[in-house]
Amino acid sequence: MGASPPGYPPGVATGDVLAMVLAGGEGKRLAPLTADRAKPAVPFAGNYRIIDFVLSNLVNGGYRKIVVLTQYKSHSLDRHITQTWRMSQLTGNYVLSVPAQMRRGPRWFLGSSDALYQNLNLVYDEQPDHILVFGADHVYRMDPRQMVEAHIASGAGVTVAAHRVPREQAHQFGVIQADPSGRITSFLEKPRDAEGLPDDPTQVFASMGNYCFTTTCLIEAVSSNAADPNAGADVGGDLIPALVQEGQAQVYDFSTNEVPGATDRDRAYWRDVGTLDAYYDAHMDLIAVQPIFNLYNRQWPVLTWNPPYPPAKFVHEDDTRAGRAINSLVGQGVVVSGGVARRSVLSPGVRINSYAEVSGSVLLNGVEVGRHAVVRNAIVDKQVKIPEGARIGVDPAADRDRFTVSDNGIVVIGKGQKVDA
Repeated sequence: MGASPPGYPPGVATGDVLAMVLAGGEGKRLAPLTADRAKPAVPFAGNYRIIDFVLSNLVNGGYRKIVVLTQYKSHSLDRHITQTWRMSQLTGNYVLSVPAQMRRGPRWFLGSSDALYQNLNLVYDEQPDHILVFGADHVYRMDPRQMVEAHIASGAGVTVAAHRVPREQAHQFGVIQADPSGRITSFLEKPRDAEGLPDDPTQVFASMGNYCFTTTCLIEAVSSNAADPNAGADVGGDLIPALVQEGQAQVYDFSTNEVPGATDRDRAYWRDVGTLDAYYDAHMDLIAVQPIFNLYNRQWPVLTWNPPYPPAKFVHEDDTRAGRAINSLVGQGVVVSGGVARRSVLSPGVRINSYAEVSGSVLLNGVEVGRHAVVRNAIVDKQVKIPEGARIGVDPAADRDRFTVSDNGIVVIGKGQKVDA
């Protein structure tokens, strides 16, 4: 293994690792936000796409040979990667979007394990010692170097990153149980009665969907899986349990991961934003005075590309109106013209007109809120125009007749959807 590059601590050489990001899921639980885009391409926190978080973690960690495996509704995702994640190929760095290759006949991927199997040619071309297989639809900060180093030290075939969650939430996750050495002894999919951790019985290890494989282990595992007609085709549901039975799987405790610039409040933050309520809640985590997830960590930035919007502007202040945004994130090109936003995320190009009230809401790019309109506890996708006097999030029955409403009562208006006053 070669030396670590300048500026990185002793340990793993970043050139020995290939990163494969799984970005092919349909994202049905995020509909209508995924009506015409893949889940990793859904905008998040005003400036970003969801996929920017995993790619930022990899690039900040020095892993800059990255392939993104895509499938469903991938156009906006492919465009974002091409436009944003341009690396210098002169030094062998790249972020490449790789569509389904149909190497096993005229069909798409059967699952994440099948996606890896059908793209083994990328592994053979690069010949890495280790492979990071990360999901594309989580919001978090992580230094992946520490996971790779822990994997190498363990001698395991695969290491699974695990996030500590309350035991009562175990039924929502793949739950890992391990012995004192960290060797995984069982991998349970959404168990109803999971055993707590030895050092904290109130918590369990939930799989984050991030894996570090020794290359030979990955090749053998996906090849064996593909050869078995009775096997499933999912990494977490099929590949990992098989490797656990073989004694080849190790757990990596995400709470031990130290990210430069992290605060005590946002250390080890991780959210799966695969549902409308989780997506909304993750946005609300951003807007506190001391945010639960801090976008302002300049030592480990979330990277992206932003269009050339002008600065945000707040106009009108008289006896009856004032342009204001309170406890909110405000993107470039936003104009708050005599209206008010509270506890909200205003993405680039949003306009809030006079006497309008927006609260507890996430407005994506180009949304316009008309005069005297009210928008509460809502997610409004791109280019929606809320007409003058409209009331969103005020009458639950009327909202359910017109829009998607989440389990927790969040009103969701799809991209370009017509809204009546």
